[in-house]
Amino acid sequence: MDKSGMVSLPLHSGKAPRWLFQRMVSLARGIIEIVILEYQPVELIRRLSDPFWFQAFSCTLGFDWHSSGTTTVTCGVLKEVLSPNLHGIGIAGGKGKRARKTLKEIDDLGDMFGLTSSKIESLRYSSRMAAKVDSAALQDGHQLYHHNIIFTEQGKWIVIQQGMDSENKRARRYHWLSESIQDFIEEPHEAILGLKGKVLDMTSKRSNQTKKISLDLINDHPRHIKRDWKRMYISNNQSTLLNFKKCNNTPAFIKMPKTINWKLMKDIYDFQPKNYEEFLSLRGVGPSTVRALALISNLIYGCAPSWKDPVKYTFTVGGKDGVPYPVDKKAMDRSISIIENGVKQAKMGKEEKLRALKRLQRFIPPEIR
Repeated sequence: MDKSGMVSLPLHSGKAPRWLFQRMVSLARGIIEIVILEYQPVELIRRLSDPFWFQAFSCTLGFDWHSSGTTTVTCGVLKEVLSPNLHGIGIAGGKGKRARKTLKEIDDLGDMFGLTSSKIESLRYSSRMAAKVDSAALQDGHQLYHHNIIFTEQGKWIVIQQGMDSENKRARRYHWLSESIQDFIEEPHEAILGLKGKVLDMTSKRSNQTKKISLDLINDHPRHIKRDWKRMYISNNQSTLLNFKKCNNTPAFIKMPKTINWKLMKDIYDFQPKNYEEFLSLRGVGPSTVRALALISNLIYGCAPSWKDPVKYTFTVGGKDGVPYPVDKKAMDRSISIIENGVKQAKMGKEEKLRALKRLQRFIPPEIR
């Protein structure tokens, strides 16, 4: 399984107490140092990009098994522990306002590592595109609020970011690994974990034709898009684009903008993007623009994008009473194995190791201990 993907988690509020956070930092430092010592810095970021390993790592540090805080607090611990000078790894970004400092921190870390200006710009682009894809190209109802990019002094990088669905009280974590990404806009996530939802997925191969038509539309004069926009009102007999129940091919759950930013459309037309990735990377192109073009492609030109959530696996292994479904023993055994291996590989004192094992023991069913 390639080490990139998504994780769905319950959204929990509150902060990790200081006494716990300090111990998490101490324990994380031991684990990180032994991984780097045995396998080099690039292997550490590979492991962090694996949603299974990251979750096991969080649990080993003492955090809740399924809380949204496994992302924000664990990344905070990593930022506390990782030293560019000592480990050859830098981490930029964070939660909320800290995420806005990501690009500046990339510049500072890049200068510290002696990276070329082109390599630093590549890291900046990767950070922006990962965020743009998970907020605009993959529209799953989760608003991004946490973003970290972690990279080595050779320029190898991963992105870990999380979105919030405040209505359903869910969080979804997204993992990116530079080594496994062939294309930012075509199925960049491989190991996808979560609860299936209602999604507009423009990264799916099933959406390739819709992306082509969207690009053709945007590179044509905006007056033609205005024409198609008016046709949708007439042909579907709807007063707003929020009413979809009469549209045969479009699910009713996708919320569309009431208007289109025609100035932005004209600016994009003047720019003439060469491909969909370049279009998506342009400043101002967000979820509303992507949805509008996808809707026109669907309703006017009969080319439907993928409305299927790309989730393939789930961290919820099931319940003994069959709710929400029967226990998935293979998924549980894999998670347990990775958690136990994480403890075995940790460089820590005997007392701390016993404490960690006791914390992890509650996740292992009695019949397989």
